[in-house]
Amino acid sequence: MTNTVVPFDDHIVAKILDAMGVAARVAEEVIRSGAARRGSLTWESKGHADFVTEVDTGAEAVIQHELVTALAEDFPDLQVLGEESWRDEPLPFDLAFIVDPLDGTTNFLHGIPDYSVSIAAIYETRPVIGLVLDIPHNEMFTAVRGHGSRVNGTPIRVSEISDPSRALIGTGFPFGANAATSRYARQFVPVAQATAGIRRAGSAAVDLAWLAAGRFDAFWELRLNPWDIAAGILLVEEAGGLVTDFDGGVATVATSPLVAGNPYMHAWLLNTLQTADHGSTT
Repeated sequence: MTNTVVPFDDHIVAKILDAMGVAARVAEEVIRSGAARRGSLTWESKGHADFVTEVDTGAEAVIQHELVTALAEDFPDLQVLGEESWRDEPLPFDLAFIVDPLDGTTNFLHGIPDYSVSIAAIYETRPVIGLVLDIPHNEMFTAVRGHGSRVNGTPIRVSEISDPSRALIGTGFPFGANAATSRYARQFVPVAQATAGIRRAGSAAVDLAWLAAGRFDAFWELRLNPWDIAAGILLVEEAGGLVTDFDGGVATVATSPLVAGNPYMHAWLLNTLQTADHGSTT
């Protein structure tokens, strides 16, 4: 676990969280409007099986506007790093936001109801306030470091399942150029054989939020970006779970690959993945 704490008083924390909630809801309006005209949207490719539309960029723009406007008085140099505009800038050490304006774009484009808005406030490059808005299910997951995780205001905890045969595992399939499909296949087989099931929903932010709520018992994925996981890491940790790299080291917003779970299933999954790898990283 990290020693990073929220470095602001309760009033500022509440102000930041409120601004994040408003920004997410404004982005939701952009996304719902886009869903109503899904058939006419232009798909642009960022890479193999990695798409972006004006809905993604529009949602990101309104999130940035809402956050900067609401918090400019307290944080005049505030940076908002979004998936569609981030150009590999180094993470700021002071307060900044990492934003995925539409996590699960491919689901959204196909009308599959699993996509989200993810916003994380980071400090000293670690998430200290996180929010994931699961739009199709109208669930807003929030977490403040040291103060727990919630969904629609109700506290949540990771599951207590310790028997792999009863566990439901979330994951993300490799895709795109240089996807580590062979490595993933080696890992998939022993996990599938030992557990109650594996689910690939299509939004890592939602996967981690559902893990925090006890719906998944563990989760792993080989390639993730900071905007995919910044809020989700905090949700899981504040709900009593563990999030690490594949060596068991504490996860950061730049961690990839990543494994998460309740304390029992995290330990089991991490060992299972390491055994399957046999030291290979190909």
